[in-house]
Amino acid sequence: MKKYTFTEKKDTRSGFGAGLTELGKTNPNVVALCADLIGSLKMDDFAKNHPERFFQTGIAEANMIGMAAGLTIGGKIPFTGTFANFSTGRVYDQIRQAVAYSGKNVKICASHAGLTLGEDGATHQILEDIGLMKMLPGMTVINTCDYNQTKAATIAIADYNGPVYLRFGRPKVPVFTPENQNFEIGKAVKLTEGKDITIVATGHLVWEALQASELLDEMGISAEVINIHTIKPLDENAILASVLKTKCIVTAEEHNMLGGLGESVARTLAQNLPSPQEFVAVKDSFGESGTPDQLMDKYNLNKAAIVEAAKKVIARK
Repeated sequence: MKKYTFTEKKDTRSGFGAGLTELGKTNPNVVALCADLIGSLKMDDFAKNHPERFFQTGIAEANMIGMAAGLTIGGKIPFTGTFANFSTGRVYDQIRQAVAYSGKNVKICASHAGLTLGEDGATHQILEDIGLMKMLPGMTVINTCDYNQTKAATIAIADYNGPVYLRFGRPKVPVFTPENQNFEIGKAVKLTEGKDITIVATGHLVWEALQASELLDEMGISAEVINIHTIKPLDENAILASVLKTKCIVTAEEHNMLGGLGESVARTLAQNLPSPQEFVAVKDSFGESGTPDQLMDKYNLNKAAIVEAAKKVIARK
């Protein structure tokens, strides 16, 4: 089986910052707005080099979304930046009415998503954001896995006409995808070929899925790993083609089991190819304070949990 390695770890929020920097140089219509978290969102370079295209809104996220929606009317492509909790839960009404319902070309870019926000605790660790955003008609939902993919996605969504939710994180994680990749919205990436089980993962769990596939290979189990960077629109064809071969699937995500990637996959299977499925996700609970590694282990969002889910679902075939 194909094995993946990495030479460095970088946070995905820095990938967003790098992508925004590139857009600042190449696309004069791109503007950026931030709710008092420029450093955390890695928007410093854009703000410094393009002050006329950068808006510091302060701790007023609802106003930021309204401003972004208005800027699109003049042909601008606004990228908003704050923590995922504040990008979605705090401003859901504004997103629904001013962006989604109106079909505005706003890019809602959200850092510090999921449990890996770490020590800031449950009040900041939103685990419902994917569900909130994917239920909005016309909203594209993207959750990237490493620095390179986040940079590529940031650049790609500027060319996409319509509202986008781009989710990324705080911790440094392995960089294992190509540096100058072509990011295609709605197109899953098959990372390994396998015949016994399909593992689809998103965000930080993609690397864990790859590590789990190596452990499974040592047990004589051939796993097909698919990176689902776009949760909506979901690449149903890629999932169905794989499950048609393997007859079972594990979904893995740093999100509540309710409303996330797993449920989208379950709907796809129920409508087209009913098959055994196991979920690696947070089991309908809030998070808590701790280091990212401690929390991912406690809430069973790691390679060991994926291996156990794989063995369980294979037994159900």
